[in-house]
Amino acid sequence: MTGHTTNFTWGHSKPYNDFPSYFRQLFSERVQKVSIDAGFTCPNRDGSVGTGGCIYCNNITFQPTYCNLAESVSSQIDRGIRFFSERYRAVQFLAYFQAYTNTYAPLDDLIALYEEALAHPQIVGLVIATRPDCLPDAVLDYLAKIAENHYVMVEVGVESCENRTLKLINRGHTFETTVDAFHRLAERNLHSCAHLIIGLPGEDRETVLNQARIISQLPVQQIKLHQLQVHEGTRLAQLYRAGVLVPDLYETVEDYIAVVVEYLELLRPDIVVERFVSQAPSSLLIKPRWGIKNHEFLAKIEKALKTNNTWQGRLYKV
Repeated sequence: MTGHTTNFTWGHSKPYNDFPSYFRQLFSERVQKVSIDAGFTCPNRDGSVGTGGCIYCNNITFQPTYCNLAESVSSQIDRGIRFFSERYRAVQFLAYFQAYTNTYAPLDDLIALYEEALAHPQIVGLVIATRPDCLPDAVLDYLAKIAENHYVMVEVGVESCENRTLKLINRGHTFETTVDAFHRLAERNLHSCAHLIIGLPGEDRETVLNQARIISQLPVQQIKLHQLQVHEGTRLAQLYRAGVLVPDLYETVEDYIAVVVEYLELLRPDIVVERFVSQAPSSLLIKPRWGIKNHEFLAKIEKALKTNNTWQGRLYKV
C-alpha cells in the first residue's frame, strides 16, 4: 500500500479529522469564534484551591487585541465581528468566553452574561472555556437547555492525564475530576473539547503518547493540542531561568511534528482535532521560538502524515 487515497471515516481524504471540515459540515455558512473577556478569574488564583495560577499561564498571550474588559459583552462582540468581517466572509459567529475560567461565578451571573451574548443577532452559539472542577450540575443543566436551540461547546482544560504533573503545574484538580466532567457533559449531550499541552515537565514521549490512548477512551468530541511554551511573567519562566525546571520544549518544530504524528495514530478517529500549536506574541515568548505560523504547521503535519503513509486512528484500539 503506497498511500491512502479514499475518504476516511470522517468523510474526506485529509489524513486527520480536522476542525474546519467538521464545522463546514455542521454549519451551512462560515462560522467564526469571537473571543470575549468577561472578567472571570480561576479557583487556583483567588485562593479557593490555590494561588498564583498554573505555572505556565500568562493570559495575555492568547487574548485578542479586540477584547477589552472595560467593554460589555455586546460591545466586545460588535468589535470582534468588525475585526473578522474585514478578513473573512463569516456571517455567523460563536461567542467564545475564553479568558480564565468562564463558569466560575454564581449561576445568575453566568446566565446574564451568556444570554447577553446570545441576544446578539449574529451569535448562533457559545464556546465556553473552563476547568473540570468548575462545572457544577446546575451550570451543566442550564447549558443543556441553551443547547436545545443553540450550538454549545464546553472547552475543558485537561492539560495532562497525570496527577503528578497536574500537581507540579499547580492546576488544583486531579485527572479523576476531568474524567467525571466529561462523562457529565456527555450525559447532557453537550459538545466537549479537551485542551491538552504536550511537553509538560516530567512527561516523556511515552507519557505523551499514552495520553492519546487515555483521551480516546473518554466521551470527548474535540481536542486542542499545543506545545508547552515558556512565557514572560510566569512562574515557569522564573523556574526555567533558574534551571530548577527544564521541560522538554521540543527544540525544533520537526521534533514536535514527529510526536504529534504518533499521537494522531493512536487517537480515536471520530475525535475532531481543532488545533496543534499555540502562538504567543514574540515579546512574551521565551522558548521555543520556532517562527512558524499555524497554517504552515498544518501543512507540515499533513505532509508528514502522507509521507509516512499514516493517518489519525491507524493504531487506535478500543
